[in-house]
Amino acid sequence: MSLSTMVATGCKKPYNPIIADTNSNYLVVEGVIAPGQDSTFFRLSRTVNVSTKQSFKPELFAQIAVVSDANTSYPLQEMGNGVYASAPLNLDNTHKYRISIQTVDNRTYLSALVEVKTTPEIDSVGYIIRGNGVQIYVNAHDNKAKTRFYRWDFNETWRFHSQFPSNYKLVDGDPVYRPSSEQVYECWGNDTSQNVVLASTTKLTSDVVTQQPITFISSTAEKLETRYSILLKQYALTEAGYTYYANLKKNTEQLGSIFDAQPSSIKGNITCSSNPVEQVLGFVSASTVTKKRIFIDNRDLPAWQAYTYYDQMDCRRDTVRLKDVFTIHSAYTGTPPPYLPLSEPYFAAPIECVDCTLRGTNKQPVFWK
Repeated sequence: MSLSTMVATGCKKPYNPIIADTNSNYLVVEGVIAPGQDSTFFRLSRTVNVSTKQSFKPELFAQIAVVSDANTSYPLQEMGNGVYASAPLNLDNTHKYRISIQTVDNRTYLSALVEVKTTPEIDSVGYIIRGNGVQIYVNAHDNKAKTRFYRWDFNETWRFHSQFPSNYKLVDGDPVYRPSSEQVYECWGNDTSQNVVLASTTKLTSDVVTQQPITFISSTAEKLETRYSILLKQYALTEAGYTYYANLKKNTEQLGSIFDAQPSSIKGNITCSSNPVEQVLGFVSASTVTKKRIFIDNRDLPAWQAYTYYDQMDCRRDTVRLKDVFTIHSAYTGTPPPYLPLSEPYFAAPIECVDCTLRGTNKQPVFWK
């Protein structure tokens, strides 16, 4: 072994994290008070230990409301899986607002009163080819220089297809033509942002954001196989909100996503009013949201080869003869098939290789074009 090798290896120490406070069950509050024509959504969950396999523990049956500094209350309805929502609130932006929460075990929580921020429009969302993938970015500005602190999240949608088309299905053991409304070859997948994306223009003379990176998509990702779309949402933050999300970004992106177990050192603007020493994770802000959607077609990209879901599967297609169809039908119904509408051969494959609805929806989104 050379001296250089000994130095390189000898200075490293194994990282053995110590799991502390294993009984922690902190409330996590995620969401933004939307004062205008957008619905307000909040998600409540509990922290989980990094040593467990559970990644998300929703807080169910809570009572949650937006409350103004004039004590006007706007309740949210439970939507399931820890999500609570309201119709557009059309709030008076001259007031401040907070979130009030009561859990099923009668613990109560309050966020600090926050001012309503008006978010400027997104100038543009674009992408550039960078090495082995696509870098999506945003441009934005505020002529009044009142924003300075920005945050973004997004929803992704992409079209994909199964390995093999299936024009027929079995009904009581008989092959029957599959109507177009039940096609299972072409589907759409969905995902949401997992990391914190922020920008501050406080060190700039102008309140301008130029080509702020949003997300990077690998050239081999299935998202780029045919067509991809991203809906970007932009929020204006207070300085306190920006500081919270900046700390959150430093901590959580070393562990995983913002929905993974959260380090207890991150303090937001929410407290447990029924037990002030209890820690609560989250920061409630109030701001309008601006949105912009773009589409990326595979034909506009370099000749990359996407690595699809089926590349890791044994998606072989087998031949099924007419005599085997008799056997299948008889095993299913106990009687021979009354007719055979197709000529042989039939083809069969594992359902995971044929039915794309196992991983997405075959209903085209209304915004798809």
